[in-house]
Amino acid sequence: MATDAGALDKWRIDSAATSTYELGSPPDHRGQACMKTHSVPMSHIARQVTKEDFMNFDYILCMDDSNLSDLKRKAKSVSNCRAKIELLGSYDPQKQLIIKDPYYGSEEDFETVYEQCVRCCEVFLENNS
Repeated sequence: MATDAGALDKWRIDSAATSTYELGSPPDHRGQACMKTHSVPMSHIARQVTKEDFMNFDYILCMDDSNLSDLKRKAKSVSNCRAKIELLGSYDPQKQLIIKDPYYGSEEDFETVYEQCVRCCEVFLENNS
């Protein structure tokens, strides 16, 4: 998406968790299947958000209020935090603020999350490129 928008050279994009549950593991097989359906490469291993992330990224976008609280709490311990911490859903044109974790759901839930993330990321890129 960032490539299609001509924004890849302007952004460093990464993914990280607020918890330690799946550190070092590949993405959930249902998430991988969803990404494959949409021709999105997915080869990363789970890592946790670090203090350096708050200093190196302009934005840290998260999925729900629990993530938002965790990230804002962690950011307070970083003296030179530059990242703006927001809910990704705040960019959703359909006004679905919270992106629900599909882990305990079905393949359809992963598709729903994918569609919501695409909508949000498109608006984010339009607003910030």
